[in-house]
Amino acid sequence: MNSRTILAATSFAVMAAAAQAREPWSDDVASRTQALALLQTLNADLLSHPSATLTLERWCGGHGLAPEAKILARRVKGQDKPLPDAERATLGIGPDEPVRYRRVQLACGEHVLSEADNWYVPSRLTPEMNRILDSTDQPFGKVVQALHFRRQTLNADLLWSPLPAGWEMDAPLPPPHKGPLAIPHEVLRHRAVLYTEANQPFSLVVETYTSEVLAFGRR
Repeated sequence: MNSRTILAATSFAVMAAAAQAREPWSDDVASRTQALALLQTLNADLLSHPSATLTLERWCGGHGLAPEAKILARRVKGQDKPLPDAERATLGIGPDEPVRYRRVQLACGEHVLSEADNWYVPSRLTPEMNRILDSTDQPFGKVVQALHFRRQTLNADLLWSPLPAGWEMDAPLPPPHKGPLAIPHEVLRHRAVLYTEANQPFSLVVETYTSEVLAFGRR
């Protein structure tokens, strides 16, 4: 076998392995168990780190979702939502304190991994931070990094479970089906408050994570 044949065979094997690694999730117990473990791992990572943006960046890189593991925030305009009155107490502000709203999609390559609603108190940010948030699509977590903020998660809800409740106690498992596993668009949701280093709340975020976090397929 000459060198060209060896090179061609090696290239074919690499491409075949890549295609196999990215095949759609099949609808069987093994795939469902793996998908559940991955969602729980992502949930734990998000809960243990202050910046969802940086966590998703690591997730993207670790699972090869894009050639470059870089999260871009895509602003969604024209969908302004007022902060619910009850949430003003969450942010420690009065009824007249100005609040700004930002809705973004956090994407890695072609994959939108998260859709986030963010209400923040501009008076608790620097003028430069406010300028960047008003005029660019930069992720919120990166813009306010200099605040050395911490994140307190109020709710973390798994919106879809690949396995039924009580599966670990021998609850009936879904029968396998031919074809890909049907994964809903929304799989996980977090509601959290960001606090400055001085323990002052300045942002309320509701982040909905999409099925694209599993877009690498079954390994």
